[in-house]
Amino acid sequence: MATPFTWDDLQYFLAVARTGQLSGAARSLRTSHATVARHIDRLEFTLKIKLFERNPRGYELTSVGRRLIETAERMEAEAERLQADISSGSSLLRGVVRISALEGFSNFFLVEKLNDFAASHPNIALELITIQQIIALSRKEADVAITLDPPKAGPYVSEKIVDYTLHIHAVRSYLAQHPAITRREDLLNHFFIGYVQDLIFSPGLDYLRDVLPGLRAGFQSSSLYAQLTATLSGRGLCILPRFIAARFPDLVMVLPREVELRRSYWLTCHQDLAEAPRIRSVADFILTTARAHGEHFVLRS
Repeated sequence: MATPFTWDDLQYFLAVARTGQLSGAARSLRTSHATVARHIDRLEFTLKIKLFERNPRGYELTSVGRRLIETAERMEAEAERLQADISSGSSLLRGVVRISALEGFSNFFLVEKLNDFAASHPNIALELITIQQIIALSRKEADVAITLDPPKAGPYVSEKIVDYTLHIHAVRSYLAQHPAITRREDLLNHFFIGYVQDLIFSPGLDYLRDVLPGLRAGFQSSSLYAQLTATLSGRGLCILPRFIAARFPDLVMVLPREVELRRSYWLTCHQDLAEAPRIRSVADFILTTARAHGEHFVLRS
């Protein structure tokens, strides 16, 4: 007689489904590669179905596995709600939450605030991926995504976090050594720093087109931090979010009255996970903390 599978087996199944690898699942569950494999083998043996295709790239869900993941996630959410109901506080919430977020929001805001989250949720481990990938949610590679735009379709729940403004900036030394900028057309005579054009993953990052048709970046990087470093070194002009540029006293805003771009950060979760207590605790923290610091994101006239 086969040993019945347990809720633990489903937790291991979810971890492998989300990471696509035994090693990734083992890290997220704080256990060993062999333990994860044993639970997966037992679950498949008990159910008498194949949940994963094993290949050199890792573990890929079969069609049956994809159907099971929805049921398992509903069970996971209910188990977490039960735990939250019977616990005396958020400190008893536990698990791993993976966040996919933009580089600027992550490095110049979110990471600095995570100590506060850790203090009130000591048993929730956070993993932060500083790249943009809505597709990660559909593959269950991330639990929460912070993006410039909410997905237009799919099983997602989205909420605006905060608006933010962007302006053209340069260091004082660059402006002192180059022709004065008094109108938008003058920008065509200056060196710009920006994103790699064919790697722009969101229309909201195509800043130069919004500022003035014909502007081209002489130095392009997919990394906002690299753009910032190049700007601080005096290489040229760059469009930067207000909450980042304000940290560097040597940066001067160029044409502040004429050029202001406005964008928004959005928080998105897969609908199957949106109300899981550990996910909700992270989402609520991000929303509440960013909105409480709204004056850092938007330049007030």
